[in-house]
Amino acid sequence: MERTFQFPEDFQWGAAASAYQIEGARDEDGTGKSIWDQFVRLPDRIIHGDTGDVACDHYHRMPEDVRLMKQIGLPNYSFTVSWPRVLPEGEGEVNERGLDFYDRLVDRLLEAGINPKVTLYHWDLPLALQEKGGWPHRDSINWFTDYARVVFERLSDRVNMWATHNEPWVAAFLGYGQGIHAPGVCDATKAFQTAHHLMMAHARAVELFRQSGYPGEIGLILNLNGLRPASDSEADRAASQRVYDETHSLFLDPLYRHQFPNEFFDWLGPHAPEIQPGDLEAIAGSTDYLGLNHYNTDFVHHDHFGGWLKARLEPYAAPGWGKTEMGWGINPEGLKQELLNLKENYGNPKVYVTENGCAAPDTPDENGFVRDLDRIRFLKAHLIALHEALGEGSNVHGYYTWSVFDNFEWERGYSKRFGLVRVNYQTLERTPKLSAHWYRNVIRDNAVQL
Repeated sequence: MERTFQFPEDFQWGAAASAYQIEGARDEDGTGKSIWDQFVRLPDRIIHGDTGDVACDHYHRMPEDVRLMKQIGLPNYSFTVSWPRVLPEGEGEVNERGLDFYDRLVDRLLEAGINPKVTLYHWDLPLALQEKGGWPHRDSINWFTDYARVVFERLSDRVNMWATHNEPWVAAFLGYGQGIHAPGVCDATKAFQTAHHLMMAHARAVELFRQSGYPGEIGLILNLNGLRPASDSEADRAASQRVYDETHSLFLDPLYRHQFPNEFFDWLGPHAPEIQPGDLEAIAGSTDYLGLNHYNTDFVHHDHFGGWLKARLEPYAAPGWGKTEMGWGINPEGLKQELLNLKENYGNPKVYVTENGCAAPDTPDENGFVRDLDRIRFLKAHLIALHEALGEGSNVHGYYTWSVFDNFEWERGYSKRFGLVRVNYQTLERTPKLSAHWYRNVIRDNAVQL
């Protein structure tokens, strides 16, 4: 017997993408270099030596892409602005041709009846600023605030939903801690200092937004994946708490509890971030909403050889589920648990699920069409888990799937596909997958059918 999970009338549906992953046109119209433009050219950093130089060529194909979004029935589209496209040196003179692109994109979206949601930073720090010290340098707070001012001034008359950073944990710990992402630095002290400066840059940009009286809401997007101690042993529970502190408490505690995770900072010792007077007061309460990106759940083992956290992560898959093409365990219940954790431990802030999706094998037929039933099953199960969290009092107001298009997947290059729309990377032809048609029906009905 079919069951219907109906969502609230004002529930917000959408899909997301990011600048470096889809735009291409890296050397056009005065665009500056980002840390990713340099990083992808270093040996053995990216699978197959792929780059974002062309990506999906969204910069040139934007009108076609907006038509596709309208065809899919997206009411909302979340995109990021490329900092070096707007400010080639990261600060100083504005590149009007770069800013004009986002002007045109916003206008096209509105003409198509699609509400634009703008994120200011998705990891593409201008290379010129990295050469001045990058995010570990305290001046990064001012660099980002000045950049935010430029974008606010240009787009705020038409954009009513903003985010400052996407996944500051990734920018800090994969970029400056593990060296897997640009700029490719392996330094625990710089990673934790970066995390703090990203939060301070967020807070100052929000302060600017509010003091300037811009309309709409502004928030921060965190990647909050599920964590389970691998056993009931004290060692595994303590290791799981340390991973939680790095991925959750480091960001959520100052925002919503008005405190830093000081016991965790004691554990870190010399790697704990330097915090100045007034920093906590600036960060506390600096969101109108929280963006939640969620993909997977991990077991956490205590491991003496597990880096500064003395922890090792192992993918957890719920019964009846396996792993995605990324090797991530599938656990739809994990999304519900993260939403209820925010409710029970952080004051139930207003939340949007700003990314959720999966990489799948995506074998096309002779017409380029993909019957991605595995992706549909993944999305459906997570939406049902979200619906259950709503029923238990979660303050969640919307859901954005990742991603609109197959795209450049960072260190994995073009080897993994998350999109509702297949992109043929040789011809750049776009073909909506079965999941795009399914998602259109979900949005139309404001409901999921089981």
